[in-house]
Amino acid sequence: MTSEANQTGAMEGVHDLACMEVWGGSRAFDGRVSVPGHDVHVWSVPHEQSERGGDIYYLSNCAAGLITRFVLADVSGHGEQVAEIARALRALMRRHINTADQTRFAVALNGELSSLGIAGRFATALLLTYFAPTDHMIVCNAGHPRPLIHRASYQGWELLDSRSPGGRNTTERGPGAIGIANLPLGILDPTDYEQFAVRLEEGDVLVLYTDALIEARDRDGNELGEEGLLDLVKGCSMGMENDLGEAIRQRVAVRTGREALDDDATVIVLRHNAADPPRLGLLGQVHRMAGALGLRSVDSGPGWEG
Repeated sequence: MTSEANQTGAMEGVHDLACMEVWGGSRAFDGRVSVPGHDVHVWSVPHEQSERGGDIYYLSNCAAGLITRFVLADVSGHGEQVAEIARALRALMRRHINTADQTRFAVALNGELSSLGIAGRFATALLLTYFAPTDHMIVCNAGHPRPLIHRASYQGWELLDSRSPGGRNTTERGPGAIGIANLPLGILDPTDYEQFAVRLEEGDVLVLYTDALIEARDRDGNELGEEGLLDLVKGCSMGMENDLGEAIRQRVAVRTGREALDDDATVIVLRHNAADPPRLGLLGQVHRMAGALGLRSVDSGPGWEG
């Protein structure tokens, strides 16, 4: 089953993602989605009020709620000029969204986007897989801006990558691995992709975003950048996480002196609620699934005693 965020961006209540559903698209949207383990708020605005933009967001839920996948991609360019590419990329995502190993998912997306033969077009992408039994978030970054993470245990913000506290690279690159890795999709085929995992605790918050926010320029013409966005977010109140995306957008607007950004813009806020996954009769199924996701040898994250 595939469903797309509605055209107007309005949504009544919270969309509860069904098992095996793939939800999302590239239309303007501002609403909430409920998935196992997370409360999600998606805000996406195409450039110059276009119906569709180059930012593509997808959420999927599979394996009886044990695995939830989040995809955020940013196709080069903006507005209607990239609509054809965005539609093609959506089709590729639908085809591969349930691939267990998301590094293979990234390799497949890169190969197929490269084969489209559209000169000068590429896409940065974040692929995230949440494994509910162990509260691990597995991240594969194809040239995309790094997510932000707020750790509830010490009330601190940081940029999320494999060097973050508790982060662990879970990719085994064999002797045939390509030297270059993690390029945006469609730049060079073949390209290898790596992933890392962090364990989330209840109340942790992840913020995914596209580069319109970090490429926004202040009144002196200086780009905000990842570190600048991180500094802005540190001043946001964490009392109401559901409004965090709006608070970030407002702070960027104040810094730039402009309400509208110069590109398609998307912010996805994931608040980890630590809800228990569905019970499985056989523990071995969980272990097999963890191995397929690359979690077999992952170290524990901050606060983990299991």
